[in-house]
Amino acid sequence: MIRGLAAMQDRNFRWFFLARAITMITGSMSSIALAFAVLEIDNDARSLSIVLAAFTVSNIVFVLFGGVIADRLPRALIIQSCYVVDILSIGAMAALLFTGTATVPLLAILSVVNGASTAFVLPAMQGIIPQLTTPEHLQQANAMLSFVRSAVTIGGPVIAGVVVAAAGPAWAMVVQAAGWLVAIPVLALVKLPPPAAEGGTTMFHDLRIGWHEFWSRSWLWTIVLAFMIMNAIHVGAWGVVGPYIAKNDDRLGITGWGWVLSAEGVGVLLMTLLLMWVPLRRPLRYGMIGIAAFAIPLTVLGVHPGVVLLAMAAFLAGAGAEVFATGWNLAMMENVPGEKLSRVASYDMLGSFVVMPIGTLVYGWLITQADPATVLIASGAVYGAIALATLAVPSVWRMGRPAAAVAPARAEVADS
Repeated sequence: MIRGLAAMQDRNFRWFFLARAITMITGSMSSIALAFAVLEIDNDARSLSIVLAAFTVSNIVFVLFGGVIADRLPRALIIQSCYVVDILSIGAMAALLFTGTATVPLLAILSVVNGASTAFVLPAMQGIIPQLTTPEHLQQANAMLSFVRSAVTIGGPVIAGVVVAAAGPAWAMVVQAAGWLVAIPVLALVKLPPPAAEGGTTMFHDLRIGWHEFWSRSWLWTIVLAFMIMNAIHVGAWGVVGPYIAKNDDRLGITGWGWVLSAEGVGVLLMTLLLMWVPLRRPLRYGMIGIAAFAIPLTVLGVHPGVVLLAMAAFLAGAGAEVFATGWNLAMMENVPGEKLSRVASYDMLGSFVVMPIGTLVYGWLITQADPATVLIASGAVYGAIALATLAVPSVWRMGRPAAAVAPARAEVADS
């Protein structure tokens, strides 16, 4: 089989990939559908922020417990069960919109349910992938999933915009729920051994074990601590200041900002294709160098936000971000015991995400107090410095790959 698609040799991965692709494609319109649903009810940004914050806070609150459950129970079953919850919550949103009875508080409550469900799905997703394929196919498996994710990131908002504009946000939610409904029986075809039982331990005991596994790896907590700040900068500088610059600077404009975001997505997409074939032998070293490239578009946005130059910088940043994403997944999946992986992943998610809402609020305040260009240039410098500083940690710089993960690549080169 073509090396880039080698993970498709594994039956369980094929079915999981199909189910995941269905949910990523149909779910790619969810954020836009929800945003316009809220704004149809109350055309106020504060109402939208309440609904979005409800999802985020719920996700943060439940993610550690999601990690424990994903290490205790069959992960495919957890994902299926959460999809049922998602169908009910998303279906309830659609029903409220169809009947004209939707309110912002009701949508916020349903977003809490959806956020809690996602908190159980994400650690299970992280833990299940190494179970689906062999070590030598793990990089290709992650790259293939990233390829679909990046493709729908580019095309999903366009499709969502068309559906929402033509039929309304409720129908976009119906499409999403239908995707989840199809994915459930597909996931049932994934056959995995039951998880290793740990013998009557409490949930808090399991959390302590997960914390020990997390804190005992210097590369892991170092990078998570770095991303606490980096993610806050990303969502604030890129997600808040970026659109503000686009709206108020004719050199960029709203249309130009769309091209810049698309260029970033294309960078991700092309890098996923490359990583299907090229082994990533130093996953964290190259990953942190790659993610540091995001400092470039932040700086360009502050210095000279012209569409062409900024799009080129965003393309590089997107490619670098994918190197990190694949490298990070490989580092986690190859160096954390599988029976504890979901718990460790939940600590990663908590640390990486918990400051993001604060970053959004802080940057919203900063651009009213200081020159946006100064804020962006300083943010780019801090972001790049933090990312590259992690390379001073020996375990980040030196981490390699198991021999089984890279040996097939050498064999194929030798055969050719």
